[in-house]
Amino acid sequence: MNNNNIDPKKLNGLLGVVSRKIGVPPEQLRSELEAGKFDSALAAMNSRDAAKFRQAVSNPGLVEKMMSTPQAKALYKKLSGEK
Repeated sequence: MNNNNIDPKKLNGLLGVVSRKIGVPPEQLRSELEAGKFDSALAAMNSRDAAKFRQAVSNPGLVEKMMSTPQAKALYKKLSGEK
């Protein structure tokens, strides 16, 4: 997760929010995501959402397109506390 465009404090905050939501320690979530694993996140989802998530992450272009939407940017700002 070494994206130079993301402030490490904001990333840690976002990981904290997600980890509380799915009931996984932030360190475990970070290590899984850095390894390209989504086991904890998928276990917390219903099967339909998990299938959509798997489809999205298997298509990097789709992920980039989704993350560039105004809604995704607004959600990131809200979760990270960015003004």
